[in-house]
Amino acid sequence: MYFSSINYNNILKFNMNLNLATQLREGTTKSHSMAENVIFVKSFLGGVIDQNSYRKLAANLYFVYDAIEEEMLCNKEHPCISPIFFTELNRKESLEQDLQFFYGDNWKSKISSSTATKVYVDRIHNIGSNQPELLVAHAYTRYLGDLSGGQILKKIAKNAMNLSESNGTKFYDFDQIDDEKSFKLVYRNALDTIPVDETTLKDIIAEANVAFSLNMRIFQELDSNLIKIMVGVLRNTIGNLKSLVR
Repeated sequence: MYFSSINYNNILKFNMNLNLATQLREGTTKSHSMAENVIFVKSFLGGVIDQNSYRKLAANLYFVYDAIEEEMLCNKEHPCISPIFFTELNRKESLEQDLQFFYGDNWKSKISSSTATKVYVDRIHNIGSNQPELLVAHAYTRYLGDLSGGQILKKIAKNAMNLSESNGTKFYDFDQIDDEKSFKLVYRNALDTIPVDETTLKDIIAEANVAFSLNMRIFQELDSNLIKIMVGVLRNTIGNLKSLVR
């Protein structure tokens, strides 16, 4: 049923020359750059993050990964999904631990998905049911991003929020992966074994750009919280300067 949208007759002829991993990276360069320039992301990278904003991000990501991992599991036998079905990448359980730390034992009753997150989750479930091959784009965008910058972001988050050990940052710990750099190579090689024709390749790249856009919208929702923090810091600084002048 879910093979209908792909022309598998031409796959073997085209697949060896398509280099899905490389074309995904090159085809999302602009989107990746745009995502890094969202205020929330720039502030995070600059070490400006508070627990309220961060735990909201963790909650939104929980709903996103819940959807991705549900659909990847449902479609694990699909020829485009099985090569990259690595359960050691799953983030839902680690996010549950982080949310328990930030919200307490009854964390599930205290979180809800934001407007942008609902759109993202609906998109994932829709393609999981109708075009499972496009799940490749969402898995690539989220998981390789987590592997690539995870340890840096973990260090920034711990320092900014004065967190000890891995409390609140389990999301960045890939306990089942010994060497993240080597695993990324394995993942990219697996991407290149996915049976796609030229049309499907273009569709996956287009969906990866959609995934970046959906992530950006989640970040943009959090911008207002950080702006409030920055304004508060500025006011405190001005107040301190005035007191020194007096």
